[in-house]
Amino acid sequence: MSTVSDAAAKAVPPGAPGAFGLVGRSVRDSLVVAKRNLIRMLRIPEVVIFGLIQPIMFVVLFSYVFGGSIAVGGSTDPSTYRQFLMAGIFAQTVTFATAGAGAGIADDMHKGLIDRFRSLPMARGAVLTGRTLADLVQTALTLVVLAVVAVIVGWRTHAGIPKAIAGFALLLLLGYAFSWIGALIGLSVRTPEAATSGGLIWLFPLTFISNAFVPSDNMPTVLRHIAEWNPFSATVQAARRLFGNLPDGYPVPAAWPMQHPVWASLIWSLVIIVVFRSLSVRKYRSATG
Repeated sequence: MSTVSDAAAKAVPPGAPGAFGLVGRSVRDSLVVAKRNLIRMLRIPEVVIFGLIQPIMFVVLFSYVFGGSIAVGGSTDPSTYRQFLMAGIFAQTVTFATAGAGAGIADDMHKGLIDRFRSLPMARGAVLTGRTLADLVQTALTLVVLAVVAVIVGWRTHAGIPKAIAGFALLLLLGYAFSWIGALIGLSVRTPEAATSGGLIWLFPLTFISNAFVPSDNMPTVLRHIAEWNPFSATVQAARRLFGNLPDGYPVPAAWPMQHPVWASLIWSLVIIVVFRSLSVRKYRSATG
């Protein structure tokens, strides 16, 4: 911790203007904190390993247990369901990382590290930005491993490499946006355990009242409308379209986010980042460990 504190202090000497102004100072400080969190992740590899096991289990269980029971586009072929499923599993993986982000910040609060950082001449919000960037790197690595597993079980993209990359970029953007929700939760609770519970309790209805695992047209009317305007559903639909995984005959709902999922996903993610980053930074300024 002292090494990081010294690095942060050297990055912005008291009273000295940043070389690139406030923005440059904020970027430097955020990268210092991100490096600190990435080093800590490398020293605790079991966190990364356990983070990989859950999504892999979901891929195997949903693909082979439910694959022949759920009709997609009028087909109950397991291979068709696997193509449909994978965008939902990818999206669930990046959003469930939110709980870990919140728990990490709550742990820093509990140990007094947040108070230590706030006593340094660091850019406002750099601690939180650095933490969320480190979580984004971990999520990206998890997504790469999960994509390899998906290919092994038969998943493929059918719209070209550029669109596939764009699909993964949208997924990571959603994960980054949700990590700011996790940051706010982590700053608002007293223990890492509470942050983990608080980070998961709202994610389950968000991810399951969506089009991630089953088509939304089979849901009751109220739940169907919620699913169609769910930011999670928009990103899943956008990823399916960019991956070329929408089955033939699949009925696309008339709701605007489902008709224009790429734009809807971008708008939802950017709005979440702006709103929850502002709330998190404000909470950070007043929070005490």
